[in-house]
This record gives sequence, structure tokens and C-alpha cells, in this order.
Amino acid sequence: MHDDIDFDQIISQYRSDPYDYQEVRTPHTGVVKFKVRLDDDVDGVTGQWRHIPGTLLYALERERNVKPIYSEIKGSIAEINQDIEGKFVEAGEKILTIKYPLKKREIIDKILKNVLYVFKAPERAKFFFSMDIQARIDKFGQRSVSVKEGDEVLTMSLMKRDTPVYYEGEPGIIHSVYFKSGDSMDQGSPMIGICPEEKLPLIEKIITRVKAEWE
Repeated sequence: MHDDIDFDQIISQYRSDPYDYQEVRTPHTGVVKFKVRLDDDVDGVTGQWRHIPGTLLYALERERNVKPIYSEIKGSIAEINQDIEGKFVEAGEKILTIKYPLKKREIIDKILKNVLYVFKAPERAKFFFSMDIQARIDKFGQRSVSVKEGDEVLTMSLMKRDTPVYYEGEPGIIHSVYFKSGDSMDQGSPMIGICPEEKLPLIEKIITRVKAEWE
């Protein structure tokens, strides 16, 4: 993390492309039948209980069973693999890409992930904060909790076995948390963002600048 961050370049980057992109891949094998076209707008899941499905993106037919695949997010079709229309595909095949506008909070989070020290999941498992860290967060708030090399920060639950996870990285406070207790996280997923205390003014400057300049 550096003090000489080019804020103008960062803001310009997100103004020129204020979107994030979600790839949609097949959950299993089957024959693809598209229900949307390039540049179509799509809706995500809605409803009080998230019971209303989003826009139908495509259908996947296997052994005469048709599985409809709906959009999970609101956005537009940025890319679509028309070459596989009506063809049999394997599981995990990239079907299309949906782009959606980033919110101010999401832009701040993305920038912070580049300037904080991000501690990542060592493997795919369910994660919890260690009892000591959770107690300190509950009492003082996460940004009052500091960690250093060797501290037990997380508990990893895998195959009904709990394993302590020890922090590796530069010391600092827990500025950002990227998971909820009990979440299953993929290996390499961001877990916590650590900020050395002397860098806090820089982080606040970033947040203030984005809030002020992003409509």
C-alpha cells in the first residue's frame, strides 16, 4: 500500500467503466436454448423472500428434462456465446456475461481491496472468526481490533472438523470484512482487509474522495 495513490486515475478508471461483470456457466451438461440476446436488459431475483426469479436467460435440456436458468442480478447482456445455440455442452461451459452498474459502496470496496492487505481463505471451507477476535469485535467494533503475525484470527470448519487459521501479513486493524460467520468460502477468497494504523488517514481520504466525486 502506497501513499502516492493517483486518485484521479482511479476515479477516471471507474467513470470510464462503472460496471462489474458476472459470467454465467452451465450447472450440468445439456443442450442450450437461449432466451435472451446481446444487449438485452435482465432483472435479478426479487420479492420479499427472493421468491420471484429473474429474467430467463437460457434453457438447458438433458434427457428430455428442461432446466430453466434465470438471472440472479439486474443488468444487461454484455457477451453471449451464440455458437453453442442448440448444441450439447459440458458442465461449466461459459454461456454469457452480464454487466451491471457498480454502486458507490462497491466501488469503494474494490478500491480498498487494492490498498489494504487482504488476508485470503487458505482453502474451501466454512469460516468463523476465532472466539477471541469475535469477542473483541462484539465489544469494541472491528476497526478497534488489531492483529499481528501469528494471531489466531479465524476458525475453518471442514468435514466436521474445526481448524484454527493464523494470520500472516503486516500488522494492523481489521478495516473490512468480506464474509459472514458460517459462510462457505472458496480457496483464495478475500476474508479480511487489514490496514496499518498509520495508513488510516489515507484510507479515509480514498473513501471521502469517492463519495464526493461519484454521483
